[in-house]
Amino acid sequence: MLENIKVEDILFLDIETVPQASSMSELNPRMQAHWDKKSKLFRAPDQSAEDAYERAGIYSEFGRIICISVGYIKDKNPFTFRLKSFFNDDEKVILTEFSEMLTKFSHSKKEAQLCAHNGREFDFPYIARRMIINKLIIPEILDNAGKKPWEVKLLDTMDLWKFGDYKNYTSLDLLTSILGIPSPKDDIDGSMVADVYYNEKDIGRIVRYCEKDVVAIAQILLRFMNLPGIPEDKIESVTVF
Repeated sequence: MLENIKVEDILFLDIETVPQASSMSELNPRMQAHWDKKSKLFRAPDQSAEDAYERAGIYSEFGRIICISVGYIKDKNPFTFRLKSFFNDDEKVILTEFSEMLTKFSHSKKEAQLCAHNGREFDFPYIARRMIINKLIIPEILDNAGKKPWEVKLLDTMDLWKFGDYKNYTSLDLLTSILGIPSPKDDIDGSMVADVYYNEKDIGRIVRYCEKDVVAIAQILLRFMNLPGIPEDKIESVTVF
């Protein structure tokens, strides 16, 4: 399958999410009740719903997106990788700008595809759900409703690594470690994002972390395709894609 894919047609992406508010008490009573019910499914017996609220960001109904980073391979011999991030305190601004870019990318590439790590379970549906919540139209490439399996243009490096084994989860950090790829978790990891956002108010640090994940995903897919990696000096962040 991978041998038929052109790496230049792939848009690599990663998202960073946080709970809707800095604490459960800031939610309206109806959403507090929903979170109490939801968190009972996984919280410890001695934990309150408020104690478990730090995990709310991983659920699209209780979280929101604060950054989407994307990247694509521009040139070969060696590969050149271009990065761009969409971030804002207003989630609708992020999603609108991302959607506009995604539509342009899809139209400019004959066989455009999206690629993320655990994207099928997390990134892709999370973005789509948050677009609906924000009253936005889901770009065609991201909307897999009613499509046949071969019509879906969504790649997932974790799914590819499973080779049909659906009982195992392999983190991005673990996969980069065993493949000898630099870790994207050398500063923060996903569990720290909400604290960095709400308490440190350092969105720049989160953006850098998100972009490192995107680079790591691209490097992993290139390894899967038995292609050379992207040299560090050929990775550039841009404002215009």
